[in-house]
Amino acid sequence: MRILITGGAGFIGSHTADRLLALGHRVRILDNLQLTVHPLGKPDYLDERIDFMQGDVRNRDILLHALKDIDIVYHFAAYQDYLPDFSTFFSVNAVSTALIYELIVEQRLPIQKIIVAASQAVMGEGRYHCPKCAPNADRFLYPTIRLEAQLSEGKWDHECPACGSPLQWLPSDETVMHPCNPYAISKHAEEAIAIHLGARYGIPSVVMRYSIVQGPRQSIFNAYSGAMRIFALSLYNRRPPCIFEDGQQIRDFVNIEDVVDANVLVLEKNEADGKVFNVGGNTPWTINAFYQTMQTITGIHIEPIREGHYRYGDTRHIVSDTNRLQSLGWVPKRTVPYSIERYWEELLRKEGHQRILESAEADMKRLNVIRKVRRSP
Repeated sequence: MRILITGGAGFIGSHTADRLLALGHRVRILDNLQLTVHPLGKPDYLDERIDFMQGDVRNRDILLHALKDIDIVYHFAAYQDYLPDFSTFFSVNAVSTALIYELIVEQRLPIQKIIVAASQAVMGEGRYHCPKCAPNADRFLYPTIRLEAQLSEGKWDHECPACGSPLQWLPSDETVMHPCNPYAISKHAEEAIAIHLGARYGIPSVVMRYSIVQGPRQSIFNAYSGAMRIFALSLYNRRPPCIFEDGQQIRDFVNIEDVVDANVLVLEKNEADGKVFNVGGNTPWTINAFYQTMQTITGIHIEPIREGHYRYGDTRHIVSDTNRLQSLGWVPKRTVPYSIERYWEELLRKEGHQRILESAEADMKRLNVIRKVRRSP
């Protein structure tokens, strides 16, 4: 088939392109080569068989040209960061998705399926329960974003509104939708556009809610988020990384190869159409354990900074329930240590990392994204 991947020069898109080429498909990529992600231009890892187009997915003429003679669309182009560029999140993520469907309907394009990249962030703080009030976890709670009044006092955990006890996290399935930051809200809108317009106009559509994807080709330049990038760059430069909060926050990491497996599976399975799928690693990790594992694998041991810093807008705990995707025959096969090893091997082959972290951290502090408790927690 002839397949278009928007944002295909990026991390998930390029790996997916490689697999699709190996399966015999023809691949076209539309990517704007955003400078914060691709400051060196078109990546050299893109296969020469790819029909590459540089352009903005919000440009009607460019997008229509990219959709010409295409059977399948993977819509991975996105804007993501912790920075307060509110309108850009919605412009890139939601408007471009709506434009794809608009052009397909208007031009009667014979698109057979659209697969849209969403995010675990759509679930916000996720699903919890109170062990004291509901010891059998039969009553769910969905806390909202932790506000400045709480975080500035170093109070990290969610508390039960009835008894005040710390809440216990639970895996969150696809029914959980509680976006709490601009990026997450834009991705929630993107999900709704894909599922509802797909159903209305008979365009089979699938939404993939990725958790934290890890592996080689993650841009080292876009260092505003991502424990893998931040910790690896810190260790490479022999400088202590900052552990936000207390490091006990739970995260869900998934390897890029498992993500590509999922992307190909939903292309081939008609029963995936019209559904949203969580794509996660099925294993909860604390940030502390993740950093300790990275030190062991790299052989570099540096005591991190623990001074009560936090990123405003971070979730406390989040783990995806992937049972829906597993029902199609998918299962994550690669471990977090494997992801770290592959990423570190690639990082050692690169140059010019020294000032990336300093610049990113300075920007986030200037924009009041990274903050610090008023007193030691």
